[in-house]
Parts: sequence; C-alpha cells; structure tokens
Amino acid sequence: MSADQEQQSIRCLVAKVGLDGHDRGAHVIARAFRDAGFEVIYSGLHNAPDEIVQAAVQEDVNVLGISILSGAHDTLVPKIVEGLKEYDAFDDTLILVGGVVPDDDKAELKELGVAEVFGPGTPMEETIQFVRENAPER
Repeated sequence: MSADQEQQSIRCLVAKVGLDGHDRGAHVIARAFRDAGFEVIYSGLHNAPDEIVQAAVQEDVNVLGISILSGAHDTLVPKIVEGLKEYDAFDDTLILVGGVVPDDDKAELKELGVAEVFGPGTPMEETIQFVRENAPER
C-alpha cells in the first residue's frame, strides 16, 4: 500500500438492517474499525434497506458492513445490493456481512456480491485486515 493510500482513510458504514434489536456486535466492530484508523459511521438500529443504501451513497463510503442477526439476511441484503446498483455505488463499495449466517446462505450472499461473511467469534484483526486489503480506492 502506498503512502497516499495510507493517508486517505477508509470510510466505513456499520449498518443494522431490519428489526434486529441486538447491536452490541455492531458497536464492537465500529470501535475496532475506528481504533484501526478507519472513518466510521454507525447507522443506529432498525434501518430499512433503502435507508442503508441512502446513507452509504450520501456518506460516500468505501465499505458497508451489514450486521444482521435476525435471520432475514436472505431478503434484506439483496435489497441493499440492488439499491447500491441503482445508484452506481455497487462496484466501488466493499460489502461485508456480519452475524449468524448458515453456510448455504454464505455462498448465496457471495454470489450476490457480498465480499465476505464474518460469523460470531471472527478475530477482529482478521476483519480489519480484510478491509485494508480489499477496500476500493476512492
């Protein structure tokens, strides 16, 4: 990574989508990303997919981390992906999903364009390293 890339910080939106009211993991991720030097925006709870898309586009983020524990990832994540495509923001946004996702669903999410799915207990350093290596340049 070049020095100027290092200077330009990575902008991340940590988003809670749907009715899932559990956000401790999202707060932990947001804090870890901030400590790693990323710019972090946290969506708060209970966002509709289109609200997440609007926030990602308006904040011009490189990384969208979707935290979802409700089991509704198979309906909510595709709506977010479609929304990003409508705004031509899909190709330059690294989409991550964190939460409890069955292995069969992980493959489907990746086919949709999710870069990686991180389950419970993933070491924070692994997630941070993945973002550093894969975040699109602005």
